[in-house]
Amino acid sequence: MNPPLKRPKVPLGDSNSFSGDSFLTQSAACSLGDMMARPLPSQGDEETVCSKGVIKRSEFIKIITRALYSLGYDKSGALLEEESGIPLRASVVNLLMQQVRDGKWNESVATLHTIGGLDETTVKSASFLMLEQKFLELVRIDEVTDALDTLRNEIVPLCVNVSRIHELTACIVSPSWSAILGLSSHDTDVARSRSKILEKLQKLLPAAVMIPEKRLEHLVEQALDVQRDACVFHNTLDGDLSLYLDHHCGRRQIPSQTLQVLQAHTDEVWFLEFSHNGKYLASSSKDQSAIIWEVKEDGRVSLKHVLTGHQKPVLMVSWGPGDHQLLTCGLEEVIRRWDVATGECLHIYEKNGVALVSCGWFPDGRGIFSGMTDKSICLWDLDGRELECWKGQHTLRISDMAVTDDGKRIISICREKAILLLDREAKFNRLIEEEEVITSFSLSKDNKLLLVNLTNQEIHLWSIEGDLKVVAKYKGHKRARFVIRSCFGGFEQAFVASGSEDSQVYIWLRGSGELLLALPGHSGAVNCVSWNPTNLHMLASASDDCTIRIWGLDQLSLRDRISQSNDTTHYSNGRT
Repeated sequence: MNPPLKRPKVPLGDSNSFSGDSFLTQSAACSLGDMMARPLPSQGDEETVCSKGVIKRSEFIKIITRALYSLGYDKSGALLEEESGIPLRASVVNLLMQQVRDGKWNESVATLHTIGGLDETTVKSASFLMLEQKFLELVRIDEVTDALDTLRNEIVPLCVNVSRIHELTACIVSPSWSAILGLSSHDTDVARSRSKILEKLQKLLPAAVMIPEKRLEHLVEQALDVQRDACVFHNTLDGDLSLYLDHHCGRRQIPSQTLQVLQAHTDEVWFLEFSHNGKYLASSSKDQSAIIWEVKEDGRVSLKHVLTGHQKPVLMVSWGPGDHQLLTCGLEEVIRRWDVATGECLHIYEKNGVALVSCGWFPDGRGIFSGMTDKSICLWDLDGRELECWKGQHTLRISDMAVTDDGKRIISICREKAILLLDREAKFNRLIEEEEVITSFSLSKDNKLLLVNLTNQEIHLWSIEGDLKVVAKYKGHKRARFVIRSCFGGFEQAFVASGSEDSQVYIWLRGSGELLLALPGHSGAVNCVSWNPTNLHMLASASDDCTIRIWGLDQLSLRDRISQSNDTTHYSNGRT
């Protein structure tokens, strides 16, 4: 089949709380002995809160009390314990914690054995932690005889963590091991290490004995995760989630309203792409120019630089890793490198006897690559010195290219119906083979997925991790003659957007392939789309009608959408 026609754009503060990370919890067995570590059931263990009766009142109050202490509201926590009659911890547990803080190690081990509901393994492991600290503190004050006695007669009989016992023995043999194990002569370090013992005990003992740090926060986060995962159209940043209402995005969180029409190009707009930080948008056109647009804090997009100098239509653009520089590639012409801040052309890349058909950056920003008209792929440093060149059928005269973030794989359209995955280190090639002609592709942010646009009006989603396979297909858009480009977008790139020859922008759910929206507005074929990587609610589209449309949520006031009388930007209500 012939290529597409028309163009080749193919620490611990008080006795009630201590700091630390979130801890794993364990279930405690219900037994008579376990009651020794629990408050008396003054309110009734079976009493519940909430309508479903699944939340035990005593547990609920304890978790709230724990949260108050964790947040520094010690008076409120103590008041809740007193008023509810439900103490956060049993008195025997509070005694154990205080003995650890005071370094009363023999007493703390004895107290540990009075806490019911603990299995033998847990008792041994907790005893090891406390006796190890006793040993280390004796070594620190040069009480070697007592330290050795603790090691031989108290720690070793536990038969726990033999490799650690060998390290402790080395402290006696070689003083230098004390430094390796972090021993210090400063009292503050002793207090800190005792605090760490308490943190380790909290991880080790059942949650019913010592409620984990930040347990309430963890439960709330779990609830938000469940709501987010159940939200089919989720497209909201985590920072925008609220505890006040159950979360549900709905289609309203998908950009569907034209907020601006950018009209600075004088001919068909073939390509556009947002910068990595989402603060800029670059577009290229058949009018032989590229434009850098700036995305203001209020979401408005304004012209920053018009980049001229190409003698042919500008096929594509590519943002440098830090968004300080931009590449533009002319149609079978040259590549130009631009300074984004000034709009100055910094370098022109060309090669005698061949023309360039695609461009891109290596992840470290120290080199660029291009597909050539002789079907080779070349890598240059920023000064234009050729570093590597892969000859042969590696690319087409009309070709998209990409490099994975680790710089190891180069991806290019190598034949009409095949995409090459070139492994630079292993010197091993893999092929994605389609039954229809490939016109363009787009690589996902995590480098695991590839969107492949085909001439049969389908877009295939390929997994390129492990075995190569199609995992989803998208249909509904129109493509008969031209190169149409698609993109990933939204929260965790959960959506797919594409241009279309029927002048609309199409949006699907990535996972299911369900067509969500077809957005009218353009008056010519939509050639390319780009989803802002930092503003989940901003999408841009480039069209043969010489315009760029900025799509967003319907949040601007009517006044802001009244047509503006300037030459470059037009504000619209989103329908023509």
